[in-house]
Amino acid sequence: MRVLFSCRFWWAFVVVFVVLVAGFFWLTRTPFVDVAQPSMAEMETLAAQGEYLYDAAGCASCHTRDEDDAPELGGGLPLETSFGVFYVPNITPDPEAGIGAWTAAQFVQALRHGRDPDGRAYYPSFPYTSYASMDERDMLRIYAWIMQRVQPADTPSRDHELVWYLRGSLPARAWQFLFFNPTQTRDDSQDERWNRGSYLANAIVHCRECHTPRNSLGVPMDGMHLAGWEEGPEGETTPNITPDEETGIGGWSERDLKRFLRFGMEPDGDIVGSGMGEVIDHLKHLTDDDRAALVHYLRNIPAVRREADGDRAEEP
Repeated sequence: MRVLFSCRFWWAFVVVFVVLVAGFFWLTRTPFVDVAQPSMAEMETLAAQGEYLYDAAGCASCHTRDEDDAPELGGGLPLETSFGVFYVPNITPDPEAGIGAWTAAQFVQALRHGRDPDGRAYYPSFPYTSYASMDERDMLRIYAWIMQRVQPADTPSRDHELVWYLRGSLPARAWQFLFFNPTQTRDDSQDERWNRGSYLANAIVHCRECHTPRNSLGVPMDGMHLAGWEEGPEGETTPNITPDEETGIGGWSERDLKRFLRFGMEPDGDIVGSGMGEVIDHLKHLTDDDRAALVHYLRNIPAVRREADGDRAEEP
């Protein structure tokens, strides 16, 4: 009996050990991305189409320091959070300090899976959680624009200054394993204008990254899409932009929203500033059709009754 128990114990130990090892390797694996490197001629074509998406995605507003002599996409901007300070990296075509040595597949891997060329996981301070829903061709257009049109800068990227339990790549990989679920931007029950607006809002412009409240683990809260957040960028409150009449933008007309997205002017005549002002600087380049699609989407998503600076939130 003692021998039988001992054998069973060791078999159980072996099974648990194998499961743990398999889980560790699954957690630390690097997703495979099968993307062919565009030819020089293809890069030129893609780059010509990439400026529009580059502007809409707001790449420069996050990756360029707010200084007169700061190089475009040179990085260094600090993002202060409750988890510590994240420093935005250099993503210029510099082969040493930036991403100049990256292949198209590695660029797509970063946006689609949140992994760098060495397989290290990015924290969701980088909005790959939204960019992952982007069409691969659009990812390549942005890649080509950066590689072909942005000047290399040799400014080295800074290491993040995070709380001790988030240092290293493993915590970020664990977060991805538990919580990373790319948003589905298409709904076949909606018309094409709604779907285009959803794609712009959720994949390109990544509105939810600032306007959707998150829990203590940085995970967007269910049923609170675009309902405002008390701990938005730089600790500032971002407003509820669902079509709720009392706490959101349900009282704004279609014309109000279009004017806001083009000029940053609210219905009462105030001009938006701070971080949203930078967003408007990029959204003002949208075509009339895309601006109309984005407005249509925002006016036709579920309304959430939630004061962004309040303690309670309820979904009608």
